[in-house]
Amino acid sequence: MNCISIDDEETARVILEQLCEQIDGLNLVESFPNAMQAIKFLNKNDVDLVFLDIHMPDFTGFDFIETLKNPPKIILTTSDKNFALEAFEYDCIVDYVLKPITQSRFNKSVEKAKSITKPSNSKAVITSVKESENTVSETDLYVNIDRRLIKINLTSISVIEAKGDYILIKTDSKNYTVHSTLKKIQEKLPDHLFLKVHRSYIINTKKIIDIEDNSVLIAKDVIPVSRSNRSELMKRLNLL
Repeated sequence: MNCISIDDEETARVILEQLCEQIDGLNLVESFPNAMQAIKFLNKNDVDLVFLDIHMPDFTGFDFIETLKNPPKIILTTSDKNFALEAFEYDCIVDYVLKPITQSRFNKSVEKAKSITKPSNSKAVITSVKESENTVSETDLYVNIDRRLIKINLTSISVIEAKGDYILIKTDSKNYTVHSTLKKIQEKLPDHLFLKVHRSYIINTKKIIDIEDNSVLIAKDVIPVSRSNRSELMKRLNLL
């Protein structure tokens, strides 16, 4: 299994190299101090696994993941325990390992990565109507709230925000809090209308009032736009 590590701390990269050496069949191909160097490498090379730090200057681990069309399996290695729930919105993330990393914990994480052949889908509480197994409804979305199915017209949705284990769906008339993930609801939304502009936000591009620097204004909400998603947003706009 070929792997790379991405961490801005040299000590952390050395430790990961030592941990990898203790596992037969695990080949650490390269180590990178920042995400940009790793992206250039992955554009030309395939790997099976990435050990990825979350907090890095200019480009976070989540920003890195969002730039990859077909990300390999990823194990997050971090000192910050606060992003564990957010991390598992991404199917490519197979484990979340806190520093300092022990050999036994590292071994367990690698074994988990080896055992996963494809992303598994968790149970969703969001379903769209008038759809077959592979066809998304273009008009309505049904959400499960207090054991009731509430119909939401897709065109009325302005912003969808991730909040831990829940998502907040903001519409023209009302807001809904639903137990799900941003990734799950994104699969139910038509691409021509909605765009994920940040790891915590999906917006209805038709609802944009103003754009300034790395943010958009929708109704009274100022929504951040990550650098990795800004170019796609600009493509969607009818610029003069």
